[in-house]
Amino acid sequence: MQQVKVEEQQRIAGLIPNFYVVYDQQAAPITSKLKFHLAMKLLTDPVTMAGFGLNAAIYQMTGYPSYRQGAKGYGQRLGATFAGGYTNILVGDAMLPSLLHQDVRYFYQGKGTTKSRLLHALSSAFVIRGDDGHRQFNFSGIGGNLASGAIANAYYPEKDRGAKLVLSGALIGAGGRMANAVVQEFVMRKFTSRHAKASD
Repeated sequence: MQQVKVEEQQRIAGLIPNFYVVYDQQAAPITSKLKFHLAMKLLTDPVTMAGFGLNAAIYQMTGYPSYRQGAKGYGQRLGATFAGGYTNILVGDAMLPSLLHQDVRYFYQGKGTTKSRLLHALSSAFVIRGDDGHRQFNFSGIGGNLASGAIANAYYPEKDRGAKLVLSGALIGAGGRMANAVVQEFVMRKFTSRHAKASD
C-alpha cells in the first residue's frame, strides 16, 4: 500500500497525474484492490476530468464524431469521451489486470544504453510485467483499448461506427502507450514530483 501511496502523489510539474510509473526497481506487485484504487484515483482526479473536457472540445472543433455543433453536440462528445475514457481505465488498468494478474504500470529502466532504454519503452505497449514478475503479453492494455472502442462503437452516430473504429482505437491506444513510455523513460522523471521517495 505504501508504494501506491507514493505513486498516487506523483505529478508532472506538480499538476498532471503520473500515477502509473514505477521508479523503484524492487517494487512489489499490487493487489487487485490496489489496482482498482489506483484506477479510481486517476478517474476522479480533476486534471483527468479536465483532459476529457479538452478532448471533447477538440472533437467539437473537428466535427468528429458526427454529432451536431453547439452545446448539445459538445455534451454528446463529452459523454462519449467520458464513456470511452472510463471504460479504458477501468477495464484496461483494473479489471483485466486483476483477472489476468498483470501489472500495467510502466517500470522505469533509467540505466543502460539509449537503445536498450528505448526498446524497453517501446515494448511496454505489448509486453508488461505479470504479478509473478515474469514478462507477459499486454492483454490488459490492448483489451482496455478494444473495450473502449466497443463502447464508442455503440455510442457514436451510425455513420461513425464499425469494426474499423474499434481496431483503429486499439492501434491508436498502443501507439499512445509507446509514445508515453518513451517520454517517461527519457524526459518525465526530472519533472515528476515525489519520485525520489519511491526507493525509500
